[in-house]
Amino acid sequence: MSQKTINGLMLRKMLSSGYALLEKNKDWVDSLNVFPVPDGDTGTNMTLTMKSVLKELDLNTSNELPSIAASVSRGGLKGARGNSGVILSQIFKGMMAELAKATEAARTTPITTKVFAKCVENGAKVAYGAVTSPKEGTMLTVIRVMGEEAKKLAKNNEDFVIFMEKLLAEGEEILAKTPDMLPVLKKAGVVDSGGRGLVIIFGGFLAALNGTADIEFDFSRDGSLNLSTTTEDGVNLDDLGEIEFAYCTEFNITNMNKTTTIASIDNLREKLVKMGDSVVCVGDLEMVKVHIHTNSPGEAITLALALGEMINLKIDNMLQQSRELRASKQIEEKELGMVAVAAGEGVVAVFKDLGVDFVIKGGQTMNPSAEDIAKAVDRVHAKTVFVFPNNKNIILAARHAQELCKKNLVVIPTKTVNEGISACIVFDESGTVEDNTEAFVEAAGTVKSGMVTYAVRNTQLARFTIKEGEVLGLDTKTVVAKGTSIGDVTTRVVEKLLGEDSTSVTLFYGESIKEKDANALHDKLMIKYPDLDISMISGGQPVYYYLISVE
Repeated sequence: MSQKTINGLMLRKMLSSGYALLEKNKDWVDSLNVFPVPDGDTGTNMTLTMKSVLKELDLNTSNELPSIAASVSRGGLKGARGNSGVILSQIFKGMMAELAKATEAARTTPITTKVFAKCVENGAKVAYGAVTSPKEGTMLTVIRVMGEEAKKLAKNNEDFVIFMEKLLAEGEEILAKTPDMLPVLKKAGVVDSGGRGLVIIFGGFLAALNGTADIEFDFSRDGSLNLSTTTEDGVNLDDLGEIEFAYCTEFNITNMNKTTTIASIDNLREKLVKMGDSVVCVGDLEMVKVHIHTNSPGEAITLALALGEMINLKIDNMLQQSRELRASKQIEEKELGMVAVAAGEGVVAVFKDLGVDFVIKGGQTMNPSAEDIAKAVDRVHAKTVFVFPNNKNIILAARHAQELCKKNLVVIPTKTVNEGISACIVFDESGTVEDNTEAFVEAAGTVKSGMVTYAVRNTQLARFTIKEGEVLGLDTKTVVAKGTSIGDVTTRVVEKLLGEDSTSVTLFYGESIKEKDANALHDKLMIKYPDLDISMISGGQPVYYYLISVE
């Protein structure tokens, strides 16, 4: 449904949805943090900041846009936590200032994509101005580029859903480039955590515009923080930077003295810059938010008290928390680990449940390279890593990966996801490399695999004349069935795979199959084969309607 403007009620929904999506994914954002300091919990800090925004909004019964804008700015500043939270509050402050300016004359005037684009652009401007030493490759870069791209997109996209979809894609693109801008991110192998949190919030905006509860993100491009101290070229905790200033100090100043002016706030900021780093001092004569890393928190507090009263004081000893985090990361390297290639949320979850350390998103039509596999193997904190390609087209790349990684890589030549799952079931973490290799190969060999997909072109194959769009049933070698009904073709593939000794059938249904249709097929197969154990699992895989395993 086309939506060319946003009113106050929709803006409330967007902010609420942005918070909900960030809350859901805050642990992932936290996991990307490179620096072992207490205010490095970026996802948590940004979530708490958003929560404060919504709390302030709940106190406001007006749906007039300038009134909502004032509440968002005030709530963000009051509840900002950590560097990332304060920067987020300033992004909102800039956005809301522009929004209020655009709607001041007519307080119920809805927002267009052009106005929203100006809001994002001003959000970046205000956030940059709030940070004493802005660094590129951070959430500041992400919001700046999104602001620049929003202005371009708004020229040709009046519909908010289309505009936001494209803006979100631009956010993902610049986020993926942050490791190339900030060496510590490159070394750690992750994107900027604050930038990821920001993109998630905008994803929540899109979810509200779409009228959906959620937006699914592909986090595979984000990397995975590896703080190994044993890998020669891995990220060394000692290389992440020594902590020069020990105390992360945060507070708000309110109920200003009669003599306090804007110049007084600027003067406080200048003095704080000389006392530490990560300094943010923002606000107005109603409230000032201060964040600083310093060795003299008492001195910072004394300076602040000259302006007004202090609330929400928080001081964290970063040296202690850094020591605790470093100790927790120095875990002894285990003997054996596993990496699998798979696609589809349900299929990936099965591999994770079976103890696979890292799942590379891929398979048919998206084969990972040897380098992709080698990088995944090196992320696993184990001396020997078994790789399950789960596709005949990936086996060769997996073998080449042996030359690129530093671990002992053992390729188990599984040709299907079903073979990979059966192999992983028999994993013995206390067994030897040789015993596990033998068990994996034997287990994979006991599985008969089938797949149901569709034809992408007209062709002649074996005894079948195939037309584009027809449903195809395959085993690991060739087409065994075709037709126009997914259910009928799947049933025939199961029939072809069954043998006299077969006892169980497992079917993973793909992303294009509705649950009710999968359940109907399950019931049909149960009636036809009452003596078999038949399981239907949501695999969520692309390309294949069904992945079938017969044992």
